[in-house]
Amino acid sequence: MVSEHKTRVWPGRSSPLGATWDGQGVNFAVFSAHATSIELCLFESPESSVEFERIPMNDRTGDIWHCYLPDARPGWLYGYRAHGAWSPEVGLRFNPQKLLIDPYAKSLSGRFIWDDAVYAYPIGSQYEDKDFDDRDSAPFMPRSMVIDTAFTWGDDRAPDTPWNRTVIYEAHVKGLTASNPEVPENIRGTYLGLASEPIIDHLSSLGVTAIELLPTHAFMSERGLGEKDLTNYWGYNSIGFFAPHAQFASNDLGEQVSEFKTMVKKLHRAGIEVILDVVYNHTAEGDHLGPTLSMRGLDNLSYYHLVEDDKRHYMNYTGCGNSLNAANPDTMRLIMDSLRYWVSEMHVDGFRFDLAPVLGRGNTPSDPFGRFFDIVRQDPVLSATKLIAEPWDIGEDGYKLGDFPPGWAEWNGSYRDCVRRFWQGSDTQLQSLASRLSGSSDLYRAGPNGSINFITCHDGYTLHDLVTYEEKHNLANGEENKDGHNDNASNNWGHEGETDSEQINALRARMKRNLMATLILSQGVPMLCAGDEMGRTQDGNNNAYCQDNKLTWLNWDLSARDRDFLKFCQHLLAIHRENPALRRHAFFQGQPLSEGDIKDVTWVRPDGREMRESDWKRKGHNLGMLMHGHAADEKDERGILLRGDTLLLLLNGGGKAVRFRLPEVEGPGNWVETINTTTAKRLNRVLPANRKSVHLQAHALILMRHGASW
Repeated sequence: MVSEHKTRVWPGRSSPLGATWDGQGVNFAVFSAHATSIELCLFESPESSVEFERIPMNDRTGDIWHCYLPDARPGWLYGYRAHGAWSPEVGLRFNPQKLLIDPYAKSLSGRFIWDDAVYAYPIGSQYEDKDFDDRDSAPFMPRSMVIDTAFTWGDDRAPDTPWNRTVIYEAHVKGLTASNPEVPENIRGTYLGLASEPIIDHLSSLGVTAIELLPTHAFMSERGLGEKDLTNYWGYNSIGFFAPHAQFASNDLGEQVSEFKTMVKKLHRAGIEVILDVVYNHTAEGDHLGPTLSMRGLDNLSYYHLVEDDKRHYMNYTGCGNSLNAANPDTMRLIMDSLRYWVSEMHVDGFRFDLAPVLGRGNTPSDPFGRFFDIVRQDPVLSATKLIAEPWDIGEDGYKLGDFPPGWAEWNGSYRDCVRRFWQGSDTQLQSLASRLSGSSDLYRAGPNGSINFITCHDGYTLHDLVTYEEKHNLANGEENKDGHNDNASNNWGHEGETDSEQINALRARMKRNLMATLILSQGVPMLCAGDEMGRTQDGNNNAYCQDNKLTWLNWDLSARDRDFLKFCQHLLAIHRENPALRRHAFFQGQPLSEGDIKDVTWVRPDGREMRESDWKRKGHNLGMLMHGHAADEKDERGILLRGDTLLLLLNGGGKAVRFRLPEVEGPGNWVETINTTTAKRLNRVLPANRKSVHLQAHALILMRHGASW
């Protein structure tokens, strides 16, 4: 039984939303436009099955319910119960028997336990979700926690790396460090482990400037995964947009907030930005048969896109059962408040928006120039951060690659597909490849830095598996190998899976060098998937979202071949840092430079002549890209244009060797062979002045430099 009031209650105020400690007490404010009453529930501990007090929130300003507890302190645990109509057919799903997470909770404490009681309807009812369930869900729900936001940031500064110098490393907080023997055992798999010295040293040695973290908002696993002893490892199943995921911290008693901040502070000190992969497109409450955990119970009509003529059901633009309704002003406020909180309070540097077109949807097809994107564009805090869109969802007209507003970058799926197919051996990719190498001007308006170039990411094969498997091997996911993509543009080069054949393994190693070199030497922003630089494998699983084990954790016990590849990647990224011609702000024009007749970029045939219109229409495996050293458009802090060496990139995606004639270039110096993917060795091979051509082996790439310094 809940006790009588023993906590003083004052009216409080409607802003800010959430539980706010002001140094003397705590203000509680929660939104619901359709509830008839709201109760604040207080708990003594995360394990308490019953609240020690329920406090009616008798004061309401507009649609915000609020109260102030002068005796409350950081560390207090709470939740809400919302009263109102139970009419799913019109979108109303109030059930006060269900304890609700505060959408603005800064921290969650305690475990979520799957039980039939977390559903607002009786599981197994012949009427499905039309019936009302009267079991209390509190014993199975995590608690929202009041926190003190104070933290000693000291002289913390955002690195503020320009887009053209950005190198992104996509990683999972736990997977990055869980198996690293150099990270102290007690912090492996945590925020603190990620910011430990061995990890920062590794990132710095690569030249990474930004780490993009898979979801760190509080999330939970689906019930079906738990029944198969699996878990939602990736975390694309949010239940709290302000709370750091507790399982990535040393414990869940509020330390996740300070440990997250410590991680950011240490990464900033190393010059590494923190970008969060955020999931504002749906929540863990699922479809109409999902659990009632937070927003569904507080105001289902406001928070979610519902089917217009059948509000019992949800619009599913995400494939996850529901879609958050950013067209609603209060839902929009939630998203914007969350984003500002992570920048202002947690000091993150940017966001990658999962299924970003959902945020532009009203009850019409997605509009990237909709209100959400307009609001972000004028926001003085958010507009200064790095904003990255995953430019597709599964709804009608949901593929929006190249359509996002100025200031946004996008994951370039066309880049991934083209580069994979070229190195797979396709002879129809030359024209597309030229566009991808030069920044995808056919897709983007503002310049090449709108393109986040990637070949692999968390979703799909690792780089090693891309050259090792042609069939997905997802049986461990418990879905009879039916999940995951079937078309991966991969090539096993003669044997499915691992092999003892030195010939095949040598070719696979070369193909990995080809793919990585193409990525780093392309115009645009390169993104590496964590572990690819060290030969990480998932044994052919291309949908390892539910594998929280050594299959997905980085393996830091490297073979000699893995160590060679790591050094090769470090060398590639050093070349990227040293050559401004690889980091343009604007697209190449294909026009002569003012100081000479050589164009800023010239596409070259194997005979050394410039590609003509008719050449682009032919099938082929060979392409040369000549980038003039004076074509760089980057300036130093004094506004002086940076100059670099002229670069010649030669690619052979076919199975036959070819001789490339070296083009004539102005100025003194010799051609220097810097990269040849037939070897992992670091090259500095100066060619004789009378050397007119180079031999490019099958399935290989060469990078040449030409400059007076050589």
